[in-house]
Amino acid sequence: MTHQSRPAGFQPIRRDRLLQEAVHDSYKNKGKLTEPTLCTECGAVFQGGRWQWLPKPQKAEQTCCPACHRMRDGFPAGYVIITGDFIAAHEQEIQQLIRHHAEREKAEHPMQRIMAIEQTKVSTLVTTTDIHLARGIGEALHHAYQGELEFHYNPEQNLLRVNWSR
Repeated sequence: MTHQSRPAGFQPIRRDRLLQEAVHDSYKNKGKLTEPTLCTECGAVFQGGRWQWLPKPQKAEQTCCPACHRMRDGFPAGYVIITGDFIAAHEQEIQQLIRHHAEREKAEHPMQRIMAIEQTKVSTLVTTTDIHLARGIGEALHHAYQGELEFHYNPEQNLLRVNWSR
């Protein structure tokens, strides 16, 4: 078949290019899970194409959800670094805001959880199981207290670093 005799819209297949995944997340399920599937650690249920907080189904496949897997491995997807003199004077308020935001998100999205909150004399580090929660915490801090907010996303690792300071 010559170039001129090919049907309109025909593109020959090229096998010399590698296709890149849009986002590589080793904690994401490789294929579709059987529904329902129950997380053996937290009790979340995979139903309707997503993880949800539902009553425990009688007959369900069992696995460890991505959030519990990240927590067990100690491998966060999001880091929120809070710095500045403002922290010392408002430590309780900031912690309450972070926990309230995280609980609200976790109620709707079971894969969005805080892994740890670590405090030093100069900063607070919040690690999360999901990049969206890290971003949400940063935005909640900025909305409540203004200050400087920066995001650093690494698509190869599906990792988000959020820096907030005041």
